[in-house]
Amino acid sequence: MNETIDRLMQRKSVRSYRAEPIPENDRRAILEAMRRAPTAGNQTLYSVIQVEDQAQKEYLAESCDHQPFIAEAPWVLVFLADQQRMYDYLLASDIQSLVADGTARAAKPREGDLLLACCDALIAAHTAVTAAESLGIGSCYIGDILENYESVRDLLSLPAYTLPITLITFGYPTEQQRNRPLPGRMGLDQFVFTGSYRRLNNTELKELYGYNETRQTRYLPGAKNLGQHTYIRKFSSDFMREMRRSVQEMLENWR
Repeated sequence: MNETIDRLMQRKSVRSYRAEPIPENDRRAILEAMRRAPTAGNQTLYSVIQVEDQAQKEYLAESCDHQPFIAEAPWVLVFLADQQRMYDYLLASDIQSLVADGTARAAKPREGDLLLACCDALIAAHTAVTAAESLGIGSCYIGDILENYESVRDLLSLPAYTLPITLITFGYPTEQQRNRPLPGRMGLDQFVFTGSYRRLNNTELKELYGYNETRQTRYLPGAKNLGQHTYIRKFSSDFMREMRRSVQEMLENWR
């Protein structure tokens, strides 16, 4: 096993950091590695906002489902799916004249363009995470940036054709975090298929999520098994209802 694969195999989310800033040269190296990430048509359909103001970090810690460690992280990056820059470029290139003379049809960014930009942003995000890992810098993805769209939009001055797809915290892990056991994962044969998708039967599904049983020894009130616990805690929770509402607003705004 080479060093890169070994790093990937050992990676885990880090939510507690030493009070130690990340040197500017390491930040730059991570961003430069990110810049070389694959991107659709070499268009770089994403942007990154470095959140350095402490008040902004604290706001995001609260809006992202009340997670204080976001405000304590030495480095916080918000990755945006971004079609605004490309559309501005096209407008600056006088595409209006093409529409006027019938050479091209009028078009604005729609859902397909958004998903393409989301792919670009997430590829870039994980390239940054992998580069940071190689420098001994831990990280944690925050999907809750999808919540509270209106306030996050205003906080970060986001234009119409941008969408915050993930927030990532970076920092040097504490000793406790460094020594924390790796979480389990599904077996490859349970989610890697050949030729076509295969739905699992009930027995296989219970085996599939068994790797979480060791982490969850007590269930929420009313739950009789891990699936019910997960449904209460995640799928039907207040934060997921807010995320669904927020994403719906994002899509309406995009349209």
